[in-house]
Amino acid sequence: MPIKLGLIGKTNTGKTTFYNAATLSSEEISSYPFTTKKSVTGIAHAITLCVHPEFKVQDNPNNSKCVEGWRYVPVELIDLPGLIKDAWKGKGLGNQFLSIAAQSDALLHVVDASGGIDSSGKISEVGSGDPISDFADIEEELIMWYHKILEGNRDKVSKLIRTGSGTVDAITDLYRGVGVNKIHVKDALVAVGLEEKEFDDFDMVDSKKLAAHIRKISKPTLIVANKIDVEGADKNFARLRERYNDSIIIPVSGDSEFSLRRAEQKGLIKYSPGSEQFEIIHPADLNEKQTNALDFIKKGIMGEYMRTGVQFAINVAVFKLLKMNSIYPVADEKRLSDKKGHVLPDLILLKAGATIADLAKEIHTDLTKGLLYGKDLRYNLRLPVDYQLRDRDVVSLVSASKK
Repeated sequence: MPIKLGLIGKTNTGKTTFYNAATLSSEEISSYPFTTKKSVTGIAHAITLCVHPEFKVQDNPNNSKCVEGWRYVPVELIDLPGLIKDAWKGKGLGNQFLSIAAQSDALLHVVDASGGIDSSGKISEVGSGDPISDFADIEEELIMWYHKILEGNRDKVSKLIRTGSGTVDAITDLYRGVGVNKIHVKDALVAVGLEEKEFDDFDMVDSKKLAAHIRKISKPTLIVANKIDVEGADKNFARLRERYNDSIIIPVSGDSEFSLRRAEQKGLIKYSPGSEQFEIIHPADLNEKQTNALDFIKKGIMGEYMRTGVQFAINVAVFKLLKMNSIYPVADEKRLSDKKGHVLPDLILLKAGATIADLAKEIHTDLTKGLLYGKDLRYNLRLPVDYQLRDRDVVSLVSASKK
């Protein structure tokens, strides 16, 4: 299953522009609230260095692509409708939004760093809005939705506890459909100091604190400070970093990335997503407007922030927030290929802490039967089934049947 990243935020923050830039799609973009009336899913890519130059082989991947030494790993990007106040009560598109957001592995919360929208998400004078409040508004909706799940099922939790389930198991059961596991619940109970308190004694303050922490650790989120190319946005970006210093905040110009990818698609420039530079192929073919736009991106965006931020945000979400490692399993350890001869055929993303046994399960459940060990093909080492894999490991699996 590919990793799912959900784009959340108020209307007119530039979520759809970010989505289009990342997926090179062309979903409708307008300044009307709720342009995105239903979720839209496309394929973006997390990008990481490929191992084939190190092993001095030429790869021919199956589940990803390799371009100039970089592996592009598909991830699902979901553009969600903008939220309104009291969405957690089911207002607007709240129920649809929240249920789909809950299916995401991580969230990219897009705010308008230029301060160009009002509290309801309508276009307003640049600088009049407040991205700090915008972030807090959406976050509160998410927390209240998690809180509603807990408060609305108190009797169920109490009954489960009385019939033998522990508090952790009973609460986990409530949130299982939104990607919450026992570790999340256990850690949240400890973090808010409720691990020793009887569930029936939780008051509303207790349950909201718990719900907020479950939301935070089960659905990691980074802040996308979009429209960083607009004058004055840099000040709001600094304010965001100061106020939310426990979050990762990425400065982004979705418009600039979309322009670069379109120009690259038309053969006007040479550009790799996330790169810190681009090359104009035929300057004479550009009109004055195109030349000025590219010049602004080169000096105003890349000169100031190194990159447009769209691809960087996706990479950070996958490799930093979700702590994914890139693992290359192969069947033929001499050729570094699968059984059909494809060299370094697959790149599998596994969470930090995943083991050889987890890798076998990810490839095919049958591989776990009779699994003996893994083999690290970089150092020619046998790895026990409980060995925790490291980023860029190239391994073969040895089972009793294969032996």
